[in-house]
Amino acid sequence: MKAVEIFRSKQVINSAELIEVMIWQVPTPVPPSDHDFKYSLVFIRDGVRVVGYDNERGKGDHKHIAGVEYVYVFTTLAKLFEDFEADVASIRGKPT
Repeated sequence: MKAVEIFRSKQVINSAELIEVMIWQVPTPVPPSDHDFKYSLVFIRDGVRVVGYDNERGKGDHKHIAGVEYVYVFTTLAKLFEDFEADVASIRGKPT
């Protein structure tokens, strides 16, 4: 079984900001993650990633906020979207 794309979205917010989300279901977890999803969620402003959530081989689940990387504890896709949206709203100065 290969990875199966289950969600892809690109939202242009304005001339300087966009959000792009990609989620795949994978046949085996991406080590050291222990779930069957590979994901990338990014908020870009003026061509620079300001908020990013992803999991990659060797690093596992993590997020990037204004150039700083933090460990992220993945629980569900719904919670992933909720956390990402909250961080984007915070950076943009908007209530969630």
